[in-house]
Amino acid sequence: MEYRINRRTGDKISVIGLGASSISQAGEKEGIETLQMAFDNGINYFDVAGGDAKCFPYYGEAFESVRDKVMYQIHFGANYETGNYGWTTNLDKIKASIKWQLQQLKTDYINYGFIHCIDEESDWNAYQKNGVLDYIKELKEKGIVKHVGISSHTPKLIHKALDTGLIDMVMFSINPAYDYQQGDYANGSVNERMELYKRCEAEGVGISVMKAFSGGQLLDEKTSPFGKALTKMQCIQYALDKPGVLTVLPGIRGKEDLKEVLKFNEASDEEKDYSIISEFTPPEATGKCVYCNHCEPCPMKLDIGLINKYYDLSKAGDVLAKDHYRNLEKTAKDCIQCGHCNTRCPFKVDQMNRMQEIATYFESV
Repeated sequence: MEYRINRRTGDKISVIGLGASSISQAGEKEGIETLQMAFDNGINYFDVAGGDAKCFPYYGEAFESVRDKVMYQIHFGANYETGNYGWTTNLDKIKASIKWQLQQLKTDYINYGFIHCIDEESDWNAYQKNGVLDYIKELKEKGIVKHVGISSHTPKLIHKALDTGLIDMVMFSINPAYDYQQGDYANGSVNERMELYKRCEAEGVGISVMKAFSGGQLLDEKTSPFGKALTKMQCIQYALDKPGVLTVLPGIRGKEDLKEVLKFNEASDEEKDYSIISEFTPPEATGKCVYCNHCEPCPMKLDIGLINKYYDLSKAGDVLAKDHYRNLEKTAKDCIQCGHCNTRCPFKVDQMNRMQEIATYFESV
């Protein structure tokens, strides 16, 4: 298992985490065993916005003895008073729900307390007016909430939350369909979504990814908005290549789903290669590097995707990107302008020109 560091918190987070939306379908025995299998295979980050209330005791049973080794992402606004998932901004209901969730999870603290599902301006206003945000701050001061996060499908509202300086983690829906304006949660333009990813990276705020498979639609050519299916491996790699992303949280229904997801750790570069999406690229995304490294191998051994990423991040304000770039074994100035990358780039990026541009930029900063 690969791990990435949340620079705001210092937490070492597995690149594959788990979502809780469907785990109750496994039943209690298999559900607990599935969670234990996930932990045994290196998964340490769990989102517990379950589809219903039944799954919460599974986590308490599975992880009580290793609580300090797992991280919970718990949502202030997910409400289970009916037994099924509900959403609320009512402070009293949220307090009761959080108390119940902690009891079921057999824990007395929350690793990441999330402002839950802020998709409209009115939602953000209600969380503040109703005292929910102040409640999360209060719990953080007491040490019950270690870090604060927000889940949303709307980039402009995440920016508003980031402006407060409180946010350590963002949960956002990332997949090729949404990034390319396809699907119910495809909020924000191609550029707006990428700017959000770059801002999170620049400010050290981690991103946990929901809906990496677009609710399963991308995995079936009959439901894929592109008319072609992608694999789970391709979707996971696509999300992990975006700036700021620390972990992808697929929902699973039991052991077999978990086994499928864990195959990512052993998958080849060819199996993870998502360059097929270049066939669906909208005009505004053409010519922009997505860091897929499909242009490699470079005869000079340049990591072209990483060079591009550090350039974009530095321009977005990431103060660490410059040092990361200069510590690379080979940088843009080592490009010999052979054109190999240009002929292979599925997104029609003029990498030869980019290397000249990047080299000039880093010589001047």
